Amino acid sequence: MEVADGFPDVVPVRDSKTPHGHALTFQTASWTAFVGELKTTHHHT
Repeated sequence: MEVADGFPDVVPVRDSKTPHGHALTFQTASWTAFVGELKTTHHHT
């Protein structure tokens, strides 16, 4: 997964295995909340 920076209102995310594929965009606040949750929650695979 690749995350781009430098966009004021959105966070573009794309599959690093398909660099010329489509990117998903998330609102900055939503992405920040998602990453914060990942940092505070234990995930089991």
